[in-house]
Amino acid sequence: MKFVASSAFVLVSTQHRSTGKKLAKGLVIVESPAKAKTIQKYLGKGYTVEASLGHVKDLPKSTLGVDTANEFETDYVVIPGKEKVLSKLKKLALGMDMIYLAPDPDREGEAIAAHLAEELGTNGKKKKTKSQGDDSERIRRVTFNEITQRAVRE
Repeated sequence: MKFVASSAFVLVSTQHRSTGKKLAKGLVIVESPAKAKTIQKYLGKGYTVEASLGHVKDLPKSTLGVDTANEFETDYVVIPGKEKVLSKLKKLALGMDMIYLAPDPDREGEAIAAHLAEELGTNGKKKKTKSQGDDSERIRRVTFNEITQRAVRE
């Protein structure tokens, strides 16, 4: 799944800039519960902010996790103990029109965002509803360089 880049300003406006239509409900996923609480306060109603609690997938401990015969394709698995976190995020995502992946703006954050997109995307497993549309449009990667009201609103 490819990410559609999005800047943080789309999160705080309640109307689309060009059409004037009301923006859809959104789920914002960050890494830490402290960030989730702060960002929720800044965004207010219309958004649910949850924490992934770090990585949700990793290479398996019991096998190599890399298929050397198939162009070094990786086989990531859900980290033991993260099933509940993913289950909660999946349930929340079902009721949302947009999903904003906002882990830290670093290499680890990119990996977390990619794994969350893979887990939350349809990948042909679920039927898409008209309100959900294509997951490449519904799931966005956003970044915050600082967690302040000004930065989140810009």
